[in-house]
Amino acid sequence: MANSRDRLDSPVGTRKKFFRVAIDPERFGRASEGFARAMGTGGFLIGMSVVVLLWLTWNTLAPEANQFDPRATNFTLLTLILSLQASYAAPLILLAQNRQDDRDRVKFEQDRQRAERNLADTEYLAREVVALRLAMEEMATRDFVRDELRDLMRELLEELRGNESKGSKTKSSK
Repeated sequence: MANSRDRLDSPVGTRKKFFRVAIDPERFGRASEGFARAMGTGGFLIGMSVVVLLWLTWNTLAPEANQFDPRATNFTLLTLILSLQASYAAPLILLAQNRQDDRDRVKFEQDRQRAERNLADTEYLAREVVALRLAMEEMATRDFVRDELRDLMRELLEELRGNESKGSKTKSSK
């Protein structure tokens, strides 16, 4: 009977693994981004074109004994190599795009949070400016103080004149 660790009805974590490959997702992701970045360059396209052109030229013009992928078989080996490259390139490029999308999503979220903070700061500053304006309206301006002082001086002068005239009447009546 099989060991309880090898049974299919036991959880995956408790079963023995035959072949375990430890792959660091971050390192693999960086490698796929490097691969995608390299494949997107003009140098890669020119180099690939040169290799294919040399391949086709050699296997077309060289003597049949020296051809490793003869034209008669429609360049089967070249087709297989290009298909293999495409089958690996597509998922690696998609992985690189997904990682870029994740970075963009994080950056967008950070930008949104920064915009919210800026909006809150702006609203706070606007409220403070309004409060300062209201406080400034309640403060006496220089012209207001001058006018008030003039009015008080006029009133004092009138009182003094009134007192002088009363005083002169009382002196004249004695």
